[in-house]
Amino acid sequence: MTSHSPTQTRRSTPMRVLALSAAVAATLVATVLAAPGQAAVAAPVNLSQGKPATASSVENADYTPASAAFDGDAGTRWSSLWSDPQWIQVDLGQESTIDRVDLRWEGAYAKAYEIQVSDTGTGGWTTIHSTTTGPGGTESLDVDGEGRFVRLQGTARANGYGYSLWEFQVFGTAGTDPTDPTDPTDPGEVDPGHPNEPGPFTTPSVVEVAGGDGGWSLQVNGKPYTVKGFTWGPSFAEADTYMPGLTGMGANTTRTWGTGADTKTLLDSAAEHGVRVVNGFWLLPGGGPGSGGCINYTTDTTYKSTTKTDILNWVEVYKSHPATLMWSVGNESLLGLQNCFSGDVLEAERNAYAAYVNEVAVAIKAIDPNHPITSTDAWTGSWPYYKANTPALDLLAVNSYGDVCNIQETWEDGDYDWPYIVTEGGAAGEWEVPDDANGVPDEPTDIEKGEALRDSWRCITEHEGVGLGATFFHYGLEGDFGGVWFNVNPGGNKRLGYYTVADMWNGSAAGGNTPPRITSMSIPSSGSIVAGEPFTFGLSVSDPDGDPLKYVTFFNSKYIDNAGGVEYVEHQRSGDAITVVAPQKLGVWKAYVFVEDGKGNVGVETRSFKVVPPAVSGTNVALGKTATASSFQTWGDNYSPGRAFDGDPATRWSAEWAPTGWIQVDLGSPKAFDRFQLVWEAAYAKSYEVQTSNDGTSWSTVKTVTGGDGGIDTFDAAGTARYVRLNLTERGTEWGYSLFEVGVYDLP
Repeated sequence: MTSHSPTQTRRSTPMRVLALSAAVAATLVATVLAAPGQAAVAAPVNLSQGKPATASSVENADYTPASAAFDGDAGTRWSSLWSDPQWIQVDLGQESTIDRVDLRWEGAYAKAYEIQVSDTGTGGWTTIHSTTTGPGGTESLDVDGEGRFVRLQGTARANGYGYSLWEFQVFGTAGTDPTDPTDPTDPGEVDPGHPNEPGPFTTPSVVEVAGGDGGWSLQVNGKPYTVKGFTWGPSFAEADTYMPGLTGMGANTTRTWGTGADTKTLLDSAAEHGVRVVNGFWLLPGGGPGSGGCINYTTDTTYKSTTKTDILNWVEVYKSHPATLMWSVGNESLLGLQNCFSGDVLEAERNAYAAYVNEVAVAIKAIDPNHPITSTDAWTGSWPYYKANTPALDLLAVNSYGDVCNIQETWEDGDYDWPYIVTEGGAAGEWEVPDDANGVPDEPTDIEKGEALRDSWRCITEHEGVGLGATFFHYGLEGDFGGVWFNVNPGGNKRLGYYTVADMWNGSAAGGNTPPRITSMSIPSSGSIVAGEPFTFGLSVSDPDGDPLKYVTFFNSKYIDNAGGVEYVEHQRSGDAITVVAPQKLGVWKAYVFVEDGKGNVGVETRSFKVVPPAVSGTNVALGKTATASSFQTWGDNYSPGRAFDGDPATRWSAEWAPTGWIQVDLGSPKAFDRFQLVWEAAYAKSYEVQTSNDGTSWSTVKTVTGGDGGIDTFDAAGTARYVRLNLTERGTEWGYSLFEVGVYDLP
């Protein structure tokens, strides 16, 4: 029995590497993520990821901070207040040469802005790029400048919102001080694990997998060691801030997915706080389904050679660091290969990947015989490939969530001669839970997630002499869709799962002030929430410590447009009843309520709701009729005019990007009508005319609309005609025009 089928859909990748699913050149370990045929060492270096950031303002301090634009997470963002001007800047830590800046805007983008550099961050700014025609979306800017601080100065917004960036990445070459004794990349310097680094761990450790035949143990300096930890989520630069929270759970271990120059910051902090680190190395196509970059392990000798060289370089750098516990080569690549190949080719590639992991493991052992080596994947169905091809591993590893209690049976059935650790785990994920009444995965409650951690730990430790511990997922700060599902400290606030773990691991936080409990959340008529109208959901909330509580509400549209972030929404509260205004976009949304106690704790609950258009009585005389338009996009999905009249709110007509356009429908014969309902996509018309004709040539205007704001337009316009046209005269965005549905109604 396996932890999950290799063809089963699952979450794409951990929060710290979410950006990899959207762009292979994410910045966990830029040198490892070269495309096939590239030398890994030639990849551009992201100087800004995880570095300290500040901004002129933030929309919400917990969930849209400046740091979110530099965390490498494609699902978090910085968002400013709704005014001009605004700025956001990052401290690179040292004077650096800047040659490229990548911006990935949310819908609230800058039409006019400057990229500036400074040595001090408080003045002396030099502009290295400026524009007054910013296009939004993703921008890659070739620049030429030097400085320690890089700033985006926004001077004109493109719309009525503020400025919002999913990612702000600065590429170039970091300056190094040859006299700095802590620079691990300088071969003339002291080892990064030199005893002059303060903390409980001041000397290199010797770690081994001892015993055998079902009686294994992990030994650190000759003493038994059970891995009790969480995957690391905050930026490495914030390690000193958040490491005490990790140890407060009783954790002794954390895990990374990539290892590079910035890893020293994390290792130093871990050593100081008595934590050891599973240092990961990213291999393509990491992160399981949906993640980036296919690679051919049977033939691509260049990728394999350069990647191995890079891995061995960092093993040499960090093998003597006191915090190093073990090495983990690859993450979910065996599963991810199914997105690149199929059939016999897939099997050959999986065997070649496992053989390559063995080649790397042998090379690591030649450099560092004092720390064990594992390789992790997303399901125990990967283990037969390691059994057949990777004898150099010292232990197995697996990312397993709702199915973790089946690992022991899998291990016994497979007759494996290794112990294992769980390198990610926790509550059942999207791919493991049943759908709710609205047809989307039914997310476990806060209380259920805490108990899932307890149950997982029990199943691992009950496999005595084989299950050597776990790094659960996830000690992260994100309060987005994935963060709410898995993180134990979103926004830096501790959830019930945090204290559940502290209790079972005898952490110092056990028995302290604990979070509010949300024991129920319900949305009446959740399958038919009218767009733009208020609706109320009920909560049952208590706080065991009697603290005054603050409520914060958000929406998420992942099941409509794959958005990972959450959108702050205003609410009115009466007791435990929360009233909010429904969004305009149709489809299934999720509503979140965060209940904070002011003591660093939070309870989080979420439910889905389906947004539907306001009901219109009468007959839609345009439904399914023939439609034409001034233009329509031909790439990707079908965006032809008929999509706006097919009655399906998930399909749409989308015009080419032009300042004007039209779409019309042939009713087949003259029909009477009284009312219209237009369901706009984000690309809406600010001004338009409703026109009618009986010959499709001569038109009469029966309605003129100005000042439109998108969403859903429902209005009266009476007439009798065979043809009805929307003459679109002014765009509301820089895009073209796009309609999910056009309804033309004959009222009873």
